[in-house]
Amino acid sequence: MASHRPRSLGLLLACLSFLSTAVHAINFTISNGQIFTPGFAIVDAPQPGTPLGGDFLQVAIDVTADGRLPLPVNLATGSPSLIHNITMFLYSYDTKRNFTISNGTAAGNGAALGPIMLQEITSTVKHVNWVWPDCLVGNGQPIALDSARGVYNISIRQNFRLNGVDHYTIFDLPISVTNEISTNTSSSVGNEDGSRPSCASLENPLLAPDQINVTAADTVGVLFAPGDATQVQVQSSGTDPTGDGLGPSKPTANAGDGLGSAGVRAVMPSSAAALLVGIAVALLSL
Repeated sequence: MASHRPRSLGLLLACLSFLSTAVHAINFTISNGQIFTPGFAIVDAPQPGTPLGGDFLQVAIDVTADGRLPLPVNLATGSPSLIHNITMFLYSYDTKRNFTISNGTAAGNGAALGPIMLQEITSTVKHVNWVWPDCLVGNGQPIALDSARGVYNISIRQNFRLNGVDHYTIFDLPISVTNEISTNTSSSVGNEDGSRPSCASLENPLLAPDQINVTAADTVGVLFAPGDATQVQVQSSGTDPTGDGLGPSKPTANAGDGLGSAGVRAVMPSSAAALLVGIAVALLSL
């Protein structure tokens, strides 16, 4: 009977991994590969849980809620609906690290990015390409206990006005830094010698969950998912209001715009989850 234990344990781990992935998907509103957030921004890539690496962390976000909000260049500064700014961080309670991707100010030392809303001025999709810092260099799962590699959250902070009311929301997208990241970048981006920026130049204090208070920040809830009927009041950069803000159509986003799959992430029915738990218990008894 003991000879069957390794195989049973492997099946058990596979079941638990699948169950964990399926349950985790409940926390996200995803349609056709787009991840809807508490705000105007829609994440096109990466998908939740994607293993990442390479030269850059690549994030693609639509900042028009699929055409519901015109681009900033087409909006009056006093428009009842607009995005003030979007900032982005990469943090992990596992590794105790918190890195600035963009804090909304000018880029510093070639490491942090400048204001996200000012990138690709005429594009409805902003492509964030952030050079991984030096402490994330490596390949595969973290080995050393003090490794900076491992699981992280891409934290997307939106400061926006919707129909005359200002909101600040926080949306965390989990990823894993486990794919290969080489010591030097293969592009011209990075330090002058092609090396990666230091982690120290990007690090911030890691705040406790109660200090961030994501729940209080996200009282507005997920917006603009399919079927949402929220009307958006905007005023163009001229003097005439433009109704509900139906702006120019957005180029179709796909997986090539960033990292991750364009497939819809399925949510496991509770009956299937219960079945997996039953299988796991049975396997443990073998």
